[in-house]
Amino acid sequence: MEDLPAAVRAKAHDAGRAGWLTGLPALLGRLSRAWGLTLGAAFGDATEAYVVEATRRDGTPAVLKVHVPGRGGAAAYEILALRAARGEGCARLLEADVDLGALLLERLGPAMSTLGLPPSRRLEILCDLAAAVWRPSDLDLPTGRDRAARTAESIERRWERLGRPCRAATVRQAVAAARSRQAAHDPRRAVLVHGDVHQWNALRSENGFKLVDPDGAVAEPELDLGVLMREDPVELLAGDPWDRARFLAARTGTDPRAIWEWGLADRVATGLTLTAIGLQPVAREMLDAADRIAADG
Repeated sequence: MEDLPAAVRAKAHDAGRAGWLTGLPALLGRLSRAWGLTLGAAFGDATEAYVVEATRRDGTPAVLKVHVPGRGGAAAYEILALRAARGEGCARLLEADVDLGALLLERLGPAMSTLGLPPSRRLEILCDLAAAVWRPSDLDLPTGRDRAARTAESIERRWERLGRPCRAATVRQAVAAARSRQAAHDPRRAVLVHGDVHQWNALRSENGFKLVDPDGAVAEPELDLGVLMREDPVELLAGDPWDRARFLAARTGTDPRAIWEWGLADRVATGLTLTAIGLQPVAREMLDAADRIAADG
């Protein structure tokens, strides 16, 4: 698999799934036959799955995504979230096989990250896309409480394992923020959330943009907005980070403190995850931003 991105290969090894790498060509052949696909070029910027252009028998362009297995039901959660969204705010799901961790999706255009939109406009669009996904849900998805607890545990475990690549005070603040959101979970406010809203996951569509790669959760909407607090770490530090939290809250009618806490926790957790798979310089930038914000706090 010469076109397999290094980050995906590292993710598979980190998850102890080297056998999946060996069997991937046969799996792709099986899916191509089952769904009538001709495969094209792989997406070189994928980090969590093997993602490749596909064309259906009738000529419809699509995208085939095959998850690295062993990520706690990630493929199943993504499939549930996409089915519930029904193409509103998110890419349409065309086919799915939960057991194989495979999804066939509508093919969209370039990512927002390549289009040079002004930061304020970019955040407006991403807020509106997130809000299009939010709706009451009784789906069997992780809750905001689950996500916060998992985030806190991941931070503590990875920080030690990776040789403590950010300050101890940063880790304490991030874990405290995650535990605060864990305690604050309220099923009455919980909605279906995307879980990973950022400009690399927003692609051009016929009528604007759509999101791809949902984590899928039932949580307070501020979880999605916290992701926008972790992204663009260099840009975030160019001004007052609290300004972004207040902007996101005003745009969506949500709580800036909850957004801030989700951002604190997710910034450190994601920075550590990206460090583990060698995705630089963004991992270092994210943790540097977390250190600076923790020092200012």
